[in-house]
Amino acid sequence: MMLRISCREAAALMLAREDRPLDWSERVALRVHLAICKACPRFEHQVLVMRNALSHWRHYRDAETPRE
Repeated sequence: MMLRISCREAAALMLAREDRPLDWSERVALRVHLAICKACPRFEHQVLVMRNALSHWRHYRDAETPRE
């Protein structure tokens, strides 16, 4: 993978990072892109907010489920 990636590729890596660990070249390419792009760090923040919200929701649902 090249070090310069597009915003679309960066977004795909941010979402893939939720499911699997990124390899070294993907992590470097993403960091380089986030350092030079103004929009993608905002998208990364939104992904993190959604991940945290879903985590809280899952724990809330587990607490509400009656145990047998």
